[in-house]
Amino acid sequence: MKPSVRPPTERMVGKGCPVLFNSVQFLIFFPLAVAGYFALPQRARWAWLLALSYYFYMCWRPEYVVLIVGSTAVDYWAGLQMGKRTSRHARRPFLIASLCVNLGVLFAFKYANFFTESFEALLAQFDVLVDLPGVNLLLPVGISFYTFQSLGYSIDVYRGEVKPERHFGYFALYVTYFPQLVAGPIERYTHLAPQFRLEQRIEFDRIASGLGLMAWGLFKKVVIADRLSAFVEPVYADPSGSSGAALLVATYAFAFQIYCDFSGYSDLAIGGARVLGHDLRPNFRTPYLATSIADFWRRWHISLSSWFRDYVYIPLGGGRGSALAITGAVLGTFLVSGLWHGANWTFVVWGAFHGTLLLGARLRRAKLGTIPASIAGHPLARLATIVLTFHLVVIGWVFFRAATVGDAFAILGKILALAPGAVPTLSLTPAVIVAVACSLGFLLFVEATTPVLRLSERRARLPIWVKSAGFAVFVAAVLVLGEFDSQDFLYFQF
Repeated sequence: MKPSVRPPTERMVGKGCPVLFNSVQFLIFFPLAVAGYFALPQRARWAWLLALSYYFYMCWRPEYVVLIVGSTAVDYWAGLQMGKRTSRHARRPFLIASLCVNLGVLFAFKYANFFTESFEALLAQFDVLVDLPGVNLLLPVGISFYTFQSLGYSIDVYRGEVKPERHFGYFALYVTYFPQLVAGPIERYTHLAPQFRLEQRIEFDRIASGLGLMAWGLFKKVVIADRLSAFVEPVYADPSGSSGAALLVATYAFAFQIYCDFSGYSDLAIGGARVLGHDLRPNFRTPYLATSIADFWRRWHISLSSWFRDYVYIPLGGGRGSALAITGAVLGTFLVSGLWHGANWTFVVWGAFHGTLLLGARLRRAKLGTIPASIAGHPLARLATIVLTFHLVVIGWVFFRAATVGDAFAILGKILALAPGAVPTLSLTPAVIVAVACSLGFLLFVEATTPVLRLSERRARLPIWVKSAGFAVFVAAVLVLGEFDSQDFLYFQF
């Protein structure tokens, strides 16, 4: 069963991409990509990576490559034009052109039907029935990610923070770099693009480090996330027919499913880039150990959170000004963030929920002041804030995962009305339950005690026989415990 966080009526991305990170095809594709990259001279490597990236994308739906090529061409042209002008006023028309093209395409493919159906529903409340034409288009895979990455470049050039790239090939590679093309991390031009011009040599410690991180990401995806989805999917597909106990367990399961699925992809992307000699920004930092909602967003999907901070929140005022202005900046940012995740009111409510929590925390600090360090630093107080924050995030996940807002409230109602001692009937074998439970315990222990990025770097300093034996055992565990039916990563849908 394919994982989904979208309602059945919503358009899905096209299926059938053969180069998923968790597929046999990628097991063939990636070694050939690495071998070809290091076999070529430095001057030809950018072309090799660019060709691979376009192939990687076209394996999903070849004709949609025109969208990413068109977006790249427009932003390349806009950057060059802005670079010729010294004032922001003179640059503004080209930034507007970049914004209109990129956001226009994103709107047409992702949001046109959502706004059309919402407008029809609004008119129906006043007994005005209309049937507006819809847009019958498949959602391009990864469009939200590469659109934001390319737009970040245009905005930085407009601000004068980045000099425009004059080599179209290098700029196209920045937009389409295959390890992080489909689901991030969303990179900044100043961080990623210069690395393509540096000559990379074969360094076995770095390659071992990257492969170790890729193995860790694959473990999180196929051993934990895909196993959990086998329980989450049927329960959330039929919330009215599921008990409160089953919904409670499925909600906790989804919290770890989405984390392991998305952070697993990020680990695979960062590890794969590391094998090629490139450094990608970290995207997760033990988010379920956050001590506040603000802390959670400093740890969860870091590349997107920082993108919204720099390009939406700060331009809206950045927490300065009147209480009304601050409220507008916070809620505006989180409403846009929710809508970015999907064309459904559930995502909008999810974003509003997190924005409201942040505003509530800000109001509490304004009225009561900050908690004294002697209290906040106490282990029990810290544990209490972690547990509270985690459960607030889990409540938000109900809206994120449910098919409709009504379903989300019904699910929460059933959970709150749960009889003490109720036990859900699990649709998994005891062996799978034990395997997933042990894997979750291993995940929490490793990521809580040793950040994954440092873990891989420490492995690189171990004796070769220790590294080889550990890697073999870990791969064997993945092969034995993993669910290998090439399920899509959840964030491919965004």
